[in-house]
Amino acid sequence: MVINEELLAARKKVAEKRPKFIRQESWRYDRLAENWRKPKGKDNKMRKQKAGVPAIVKVGYRGPKAARGLHPSGYTDNVVHNISELAKLDPKKDAARIGHTVGKKKRIEIIAKATQLGIKMLNAGKLAPKKEAKEKET
Repeated sequence: MVINEELLAARKKVAEKRPKFIRQESWRYDRLAENWRKPKGKDNKMRKQKAGVPAIVKVGYRGPKAARGLHPSGYTDNVVHNISELAKLDPKKDAARIGHTVGKKKRIEIIAKATQLGIKMLNAGKLAPKKEAKEKET
């Protein structure tokens, strides 16, 4: 189930026009990865934004403000560490992601409470209750 489809569509439309930002001269040397690094040289053509060199990261390429922080499902992504933090979430627009420092025992409790409250879990994994068990309860 996807919510906020129009926001996700707007974000995708902007992302399609955004260039792929690559590290300067990564095409020239195998030892340089393509992942972005800001050009900082004194006479650097990329930093000076000369014609014919790749684009640099700028604030103008940013996505729509309303769509920032949304999970691809359309829910807002919220990190949860205990059951009391689950109570603050709205099941219609918020999804929960359990923090990586939470242990298995508390993780099971959080997942059980989230399913009871109807909150979407983004990283429940194998601990999520089976669909068959849900059908038996109803």
